[in-house]
Amino acid sequence: MPTAIIADDERLMRDQLRLRLQQVWPELEILDEAKNGEEAIQLVETLKPDLAFLDIRMPAKTGLEAAKEIGTKAHIVFITAYDQYAVEAFDQGAVDYVLKPADTERLAKTVDRLKIRLNTATEPNDMSNMLAQLAKQLGIAPKPNYLQWIQASIGQELRLIPVEDILFFQSDEKYTRVQTASYEALIRKPVRDLAEELDPHLFWQIHRSTLVNSKAISGVVRDMRGRHLVQIKGLTEKLEVSRSFVHLFKQM
Repeated sequence: MPTAIIADDERLMRDQLRLRLQQVWPELEILDEAKNGEEAIQLVETLKPDLAFLDIRMPAKTGLEAAKEIGTKAHIVFITAYDQYAVEAFDQGAVDYVLKPADTERLAKTVDRLKIRLNTATEPNDMSNMLAQLAKQLGIAPKPNYLQWIQASIGQELRLIPVEDILFFQSDEKYTRVQTASYEALIRKPVRDLAEELDPHLFWQIHRSTLVNSKAISGVVRDMRGRHLVQIKGLTEKLEVSRSFVHLFKQM
């Protein structure tokens, strides 16, 4: 009996696809459902289905990103709301797909192709090049791999710090200070390198020696000398903004 998982962030779409699949392919067993690309990858790892129905646009990871990580562990079927012109990209790439909302007649054709694939293929094809081509054709850019953790020294202890917990980075000639709400640590990597490796939407450079977590900013004030100073939530310390970066706070 063939098995599958369904991944779509819209519950109604998952329910509808499950119902349509039951109608056109009653032998197919739906093992579980996922709400995003990360959950889909985990389900494939643990349940080892023959097929993975993946919505193209999902939070956490897109269907294309999930398919890339799943690789040859399952046959991929994309769920898409794209119009007929965009669907040509799938046809040209020989990728199986289901249009939203799932149409029984169209789905039956997809099922016929999938049955042939399951009966003839020893394992799913490597789709790496095809996925890159589809992402380009459909205008879905890959997400940059920004730093998620910082390894820093606290005395004699080495600690892994999630970047979202860091309020700001501030460099001197030798070290970079890593400040969280409850402690500070030191690393040797300078701010200029960190600026290239951290998500620029999360960490704003406000000075050549300072990066600040934008979610930690409580306000901006001007001192007696006319300098702009960033106030950090939970701290009395203020961080100076150099003239080159004042434009970041024009709307505040």
